[in-house]
Amino acid sequence: MFNETKKSIEWGEETLSLETGKVARQADGTVIATLGETSVMANVTFAKAQKPGQDFFPLTVHYNEKYYAAGKIPGGFFKREARPTEKETLTSRLIDRPIRPLFVEGFKNEVLVICTVLSHDLVNDPDVVAMIAASAALTLSGAPFMGPIGAARVGFEDGEYILNPTIDDMQDLRNNPDQRLDLVVAGTKDAVMMVESEAYELSEAEMLGAVKFAHESFQPVIDLIIDLAEDAAKEPFDFAAPDYSELSAAVKAAGEDAMRAAFANTDKQERVAAVAAARTTITDALTDEQLADENLGSAMKKLESSILRGDVVKTGKRIDGRDTTTVRPIVSETGLLPRTHGSALFTRGETQGLVVTTLGTGDDEQMIDALHGTYKSNFMLHYNFPPYSVGEVGRFGFTGRREIGHGKLAWRALQAVLPAATDFPYTVRVVSEITESNGSSSMASVCGGSLSMMDAGVPLKAPVAGIAMGLILEDADNYAILTDILGDEDHLGDMDFKVAGTENGITSLQMDIKIAGITPEIMEKALAQAKDARVHILGEMGKALTGASEFSVHAPRIETMQVPTDKIREVIGSGGKVIREIVEVSGAKVDINDDGVIKIASPNGEAIKKAYDMIHSIVAEPEEGQVYDGKVVKIVDFGAFVNFFGKRDGLVHVSQIENRRLNHPSDVLKEGQDVKVKLLGFDDRGKVRLSMKVVDQETGEEVVAEKKEKKED
Repeated sequence: MFNETKKSIEWGEETLSLETGKVARQADGTVIATLGETSVMANVTFAKAQKPGQDFFPLTVHYNEKYYAAGKIPGGFFKREARPTEKETLTSRLIDRPIRPLFVEGFKNEVLVICTVLSHDLVNDPDVVAMIAASAALTLSGAPFMGPIGAARVGFEDGEYILNPTIDDMQDLRNNPDQRLDLVVAGTKDAVMMVESEAYELSEAEMLGAVKFAHESFQPVIDLIIDLAEDAAKEPFDFAAPDYSELSAAVKAAGEDAMRAAFANTDKQERVAAVAAARTTITDALTDEQLADENLGSAMKKLESSILRGDVVKTGKRIDGRDTTTVRPIVSETGLLPRTHGSALFTRGETQGLVVTTLGTGDDEQMIDALHGTYKSNFMLHYNFPPYSVGEVGRFGFTGRREIGHGKLAWRALQAVLPAATDFPYTVRVVSEITESNGSSSMASVCGGSLSMMDAGVPLKAPVAGIAMGLILEDADNYAILTDILGDEDHLGDMDFKVAGTENGITSLQMDIKIAGITPEIMEKALAQAKDARVHILGEMGKALTGASEFSVHAPRIETMQVPTDKIREVIGSGGKVIREIVEVSGAKVDINDDGVIKIASPNGEAIKKAYDMIHSIVAEPEEGQVYDGKVVKIVDFGAFVNFFGKRDGLVHVSQIENRRLNHPSDVLKEGQDVKVKLLGFDDRGKVRLSMKVVDQETGEEVVAEKKEKKED
C-alpha cells in the first residue's frame, strides 16, 4: 500500500533520518525528518497555475508545535493550540528566509509549506529539523526549487565549536558563562543563505569561523536529501520563466531618464514621489497590450534595480550621495519622557526610533510555556512599526511576523550585556516605537534600546550598537558592500546583513541573501566594514550620555536577600498566610523563588526595610550573648516566658529577673510588658535561657557584675 523511502546518516552525536511515501501522500512533497527522537513533518503544496495579475511570489511558511509532541496538554481555557507563539513565528521566518531566494526567477505560483512538530525529545531543538524537512519536501515536490539547503546549529564553548548543542545548553546563555554562541546557519552546497545568532561579544574572526563550521557541517545533510530525491522525487514541474525582454526594453526606452532623475533625489519622500511620477510617465507611453502584461511590475523593478545597482558598482556613489562606507548623520538623545523610567530618541538619517525602558518586579516577568517546559523571562523587547513611519496608510494594531522578528533580533543583541539577575533584580521591558523608517529600523532599536536602558539606570556591561550592511553583486569581481543601507538598497540589493555588538565583539548577527549565496571572502569584508561602522555609532551614542544616569524616582526599588531553602516554608506560611501578612504590614511587594532568593520591591525605602526586618526575624537565628527587645507573654511560678526574636520565646528564670530574691515573678512583671533580655544560651534540651538582670532595662546596655571581696579573718 505504501511506497516508503527512508535514508539515514550519523550526524553529530545523533542519527538523522528522512522518510517519505507513507504519510500525507496527496501533498506534492512530504518528508518526516527525525534527529534523535525529535520528529518534524514538512508538507509542501503548490498551485499549478499562476493567478491572473499576480506580481509577487506568494510563498507561505507555517511552523506548528503540537503539545502532544512532548506529552503535554495546552494550558488555558480552550485546551488546544491557538495563535502562533513567538517561537513558532520566528521559526516560520527562519525556514522562509533561506528557501525563498532559491525558487526559479519568475515563478509566482502560490506555495505553501507547513512544518509540524510530531515528537520532541527535549534535547534536540525542532527548528533546525524543520528547516531540513522543508528543504527535503521541496526537493521531492517537483517545484522549481534550486535547492536543497542544509541547516545546522552551532555553539561555542572553551574555544571549540559545537555542532547541534542541546536545548539545555542553549536555554539561557546569560546564565551559562561557558556557552557564548547560539548560531543557526542555512545554505546550499556552495554558499551560505541565512545566518541567525545570539552571541557574547565574539570577535569577527570567531563569528566567521562559526559560520564556516556550520556550512561544512551540514554538507552531509544536503547529500542525504539528494540521495532521498534520487529515489523518491517527483517529475519536475513544467515551468519556463517568462520572457519579458521586449517589455523591459519598452519600459526602459519610455522612462529610463525619468527614473534616473527620480533616484537622484536624496530625500526619501521626494524620491518616492518622483519614482511614482516616473512610473506614470512610463505607463502613459506603453500600449494597452503592454499595460495588460502581468510582467509589467517585474519590468519596472528591473529598470529601477539596474539604475540603483549600476550606479553604485560603477561610481561608488549611492542614491543619497554617500559613498559605500559612510554612516548617515546620527543624533542621540536621552531622558525625553519625564514619567518613564528611561527613554531615548535615536535618529540615523531618515530612520528614527523612540525607545522606552520600564523597570518592574518579579511579578512582571513573562511566563513562557514551551514544549520543553515553562520558564520565566525578565527581559522583554517589543518592536512596533506603525504605517506613519514610512508615510503610508495601512492596518494598525496587529503584531505581524516582521515586528516579532525585528524585536527578537534587537532582544538578542542587547540581552548579552544585561547584568545578572542577582546583581540587578528587575524585570526590564524595552519598547521601540519606530517613528521614521528608511532602512535598518531594527538596528536603530538596538542603539535606542541601549541608550534608554542606560538612561533608566540599568548597569549594562557595555553599550551596544547595530548596523545594517548591504551588497550589490554583479559578478565575483564586480560588487559593492554598503554600510548603513537605505530601504531602496535593501529592496533592490542582494543582501541584508545586520551586525550588533559592543566595542569588544559581536552580540548578534543576522544575514539574509537574495541570490544563490555569498562567499566567505565577501562575508569577511562585510564583517570588517560593519565593525568600523559599529565603533563610529558607539562614539556618536556616547555624546548623549554625559554621566551615570540617576535611577528614576518613578521606578520601584528592589532589594534582594538570600534565605536558606529550608526556611522558605516559614516565610511563606501555611497557605501563604505569613507572606501575605508581610506584604500587608510593610506595603512592599515580596517575591520568593525556589532557591531562597527573595525580592522586596517598593518605591518607599521604609516599606522595603520593614519587610526586610520582618523576613529577617523569621529566618535568622538568635545569637548567644546578644541583647534583644522582648515582650512578656506568660508568667509562671519559676519565671517568665519572653518573646524576643520573631516568634521565638525563651525563659527568664526567676533568679535572672533581678539582682535580688523574688517571691514570685509577678512581683515585678506582668504579661505584655516590654523588657530587654540577653540570650545566655541553650540548655541540654535546646531550650532558650534569657536574663534580664544583666541588662539595664532603660538603656539596654549590659550590666557588669561587681566581684565581691573576701572578708579577712
